[in-house]
Amino acid sequence: MDFDPIAYGARADGVTNDAPAIQKAIDACCQEGGGRVVLRSGKTYRSASLHMKSRVELHLENGSTLLASDRLEDYFRPDQPAQDGPVSSVGTPVTGKPSYVFLYAYGADHARVTGSGTIDGSGSAFVRRVSPWYVTGDFYPRPTLIYFENCRHITFRDTVMCNVSFWTLHVGGCEDVLIDSIRILNPLDVANSDGIDVDHSRYVRICDCHVECADDCICMKNTMGNREYPHTKGVLVTGCTLVSTSAALKIGTEGVDDFEDIQFSNCIIDRSNRGLSIQVRDAGCVRNVSFDHISVRTRRFAESWWGCAEPIAITAVDRSSDNPGGTIENVRFSYIDCEGENGAVIYGLPGRVRDISLDHVRIALNETSRWPKGQYDLRPGEGMQIVAHPAVPLLTHEVEDLRLEQVRLVGTDGKEKQPETF
Repeated sequence: MDFDPIAYGARADGVTNDAPAIQKAIDACCQEGGGRVVLRSGKTYRSASLHMKSRVELHLENGSTLLASDRLEDYFRPDQPAQDGPVSSVGTPVTGKPSYVFLYAYGADHARVTGSGTIDGSGSAFVRRVSPWYVTGDFYPRPTLIYFENCRHITFRDTVMCNVSFWTLHVGGCEDVLIDSIRILNPLDVANSDGIDVDHSRYVRICDCHVECADDCICMKNTMGNREYPHTKGVLVTGCTLVSTSAALKIGTEGVDDFEDIQFSNCIIDRSNRGLSIQVRDAGCVRNVSFDHISVRTRRFAESWWGCAEPIAITAVDRSSDNPGGTIENVRFSYIDCEGENGAVIYGLPGRVRDISLDHVRIALNETSRWPKGQYDLRPGEGMQIVAHPAVPLLTHEVEDLRLEQVRLVGTDGKEKQPETF
């Protein structure tokens, strides 16, 4: 059964706040046992925050736009403890639940967001230009576009999500999540505009998506704010194309609990500041992870961005002296082709990184930007900085049981190289 917000008073003129009408349609759909709330093609629905409900499918027809309000007072604030302003911990991690949310769900089992219309986050209203290379906001965290918490059997399919000032699609404490064929198109100069963040969630499939954003494209997290839920486990990412000014595929840095059984496959990464990254800084450990059949092309963005064009970056250090980090173990890279302005780095404190294998991996150096080369970014962490070292295809430090099979390392001169250590 379909529910039309226009029948509940929506103007769909791009000016009027249609949130009351859309919410009435969502509530009526839920009360009737489920169905679709349909935003019609050719219409723009400007809206304050919305609350999704169980068994409701929010369907955006092709050509429709759900436009988030550009006024902060129109945003929902979760009842759970939230964080505002700067945080003191090294690396400014997200320590609470989102402070402001546009499309919010809690316990909304079997909810769906579908259709090839657009959800526009009005992100330019919450940021300002700091330099020619990036913009950011005066408060942190800024509005999250979509946050689903403690939901089961949820789906996001086909929708375009764009112009976001902070995280785009954040699932926290969820189980059985399908994210299929969505497009996230954020400007490449907006700090913290993550694409997909999987936080304390299980049995997640992310398939056939295209993500462009100025932070991590697809990132596994275990934040402090969602620690009441089980750790992130059982995640499959496949068939995605990614462009990022931070890391394209990433685990960490927020990791207060463990990550395990995660697979990344059949992806293409292009024009990214980092390719494949695992960053352990908190107590959580990473185990049983595979990357296979992935093409990685990196370039150095401006010095204001984290990372130095490392196609593979695995690091395990302490966030601070009172917050020691966990371990990384049993990680497999197979059939990975890397070309970019820097080489791979695998760096850990003693005993923190072990059982790493590279099988049928090519890493070739190729300078394409004007930014400084010969640098490796080990931040965040106590005493961790950008380290100067001549760019080499593979650089390691304190790695136990590193296995290389059919690995080809090529320098900027086109000649074969050997791995080096710090």
